[in-house]
Amino acid sequence: QVQLVDSGGGLMEPGGSLRLSCAASGRTLSTYAVSWFRQAPGKEREFVAGIRWNSGMTNYADSVKGRFTISRDNAKNTVYLQMNSLKPEDTAVYYCAARPWITTMNPSDYNYWGQGTQVTVSS
Repeated sequence: QVQLVDSGGGLMEPGGSLRLSCAASGRTLSTYAVSWFRQAPGKEREFVAGIRWNSGMTNYADSVKGRFTISRDNAKNTVYLQMNSLKPEDTAVYYCAARPWITTMNPSDYNYWGQGTQVTVSS
């Protein structure tokens, strides 16, 4: 069993930066992949970025490429999402999620979820 706690959201002006954290407990993430998803009001949950823990291989949604960076800290069993050049359309609740080995873009494939953290981008 894996427990995920995500944090770091808040209110930011357009063009600003935030870093989200996803701390895992219960099991090491060495055989898992961790992804960030987001869900805006009235919209479906969408994939943002993912990382394979063992290889460090990453992938991103087109809408965030070049602006967001996903990374991991093995010692802390934590995944981060650095979000730069934020736009109003990035406003959503952000969730981290974990599944065995490889990332997918389908939220139904993920076994474990954080509780979500709100990101609001507004002037």
